[in-house]
Amino acid sequence: MSSPQPNKKSAPGWLRLRPAKKKAMFTLVVMAAGLGSRFGGTKQLAQVGPNDEAFLDFAIADARAAGASRVVLIVRSDIEADVQRHFEGRGGLPDDLHVAYVRQDAHGPSRPKPWGTAHALLSAAEAVIGPFMVCNADDYYGPTAYAALAQAMPTMADNEAWLCGYRLDHTLPAEGTVTRGVCQIDGDRLVGIVEQEGISRADKAFSEGTIVSMNLWAFSPMFLDMLQEGFGRFLEEHGGSPSAEYLLPHAVASEMEKGALTVRVVTTDETWIGVTNPDDLQIARTALKSR
Repeated sequence: MSSPQPNKKSAPGWLRLRPAKKKAMFTLVVMAAGLGSRFGGTKQLAQVGPNDEAFLDFAIADARAAGASRVVLIVRSDIEADVQRHFEGRGGLPDDLHVAYVRQDAHGPSRPKPWGTAHALLSAAEAVIGPFMVCNADDYYGPTAYAALAQAMPTMADNEAWLCGYRLDHTLPAEGTVTRGVCQIDGDRLVGIVEQEGISRADKAFSEGTIVSMNLWAFSPMFLDMLQEGFGRFLEEHGGSPSAEYLLPHAVASEMEKGALTVRVVTTDETWIGVTNPDDLQIARTALKSR
């Protein structure tokens, strides 16, 4: 794992559009180590914005505007240089952001397929300082989603976490079906998440306002200790599998079931945008251009 490297350049225009808060609040952890097998390329760097931004550009800009002073980018060894060149080609990251790169494949047993999103977060443990936010590199969450989580984080106890929940109808494609983590909520407390496959706009099983998880979280550093123990148990059961994944929602659910973690939910009216297949690119570009 490489050590954090301070940036030497001023903020390029795409980051200056959203001014950073003066007081540092949290670390942003961006999970960018996925293979993107259905997409057929480095989905993390796909140009989706009106100025050729990638999704992770929006994530960093929006989190910085919400108060992030540190960014940890979780990558694979084979794409780390590409990610660095991406930022260099856009004028570099601003010098008020401390940036660290972490190679997920350098942690844990070696295998071709990454060990999953919970393992990705665990691999970044040494680079994370203080409370932190976690997002996917290939999703657009919207600026008010980061702002809502950032506002909730100062009240977060060591054994608590926050999830940003989205209205189901703000996460569905115009056509086709998706899998969503449907949230069970009591007040502002998350009771459970149920993975539901085959949801479409024609599906009447869920109301449009049903809250779902899109993997945008806030955690305290204690959660990383929970992941360490959980990954040990995971390896005992699935260490010989070439495809089993230690997933963040499953790790959170496990700690909730044990009573070790309480998760609260803040909701957003943002419309989520993402890509799974190459055909989704133009849809995403059109949607982001309208923003």
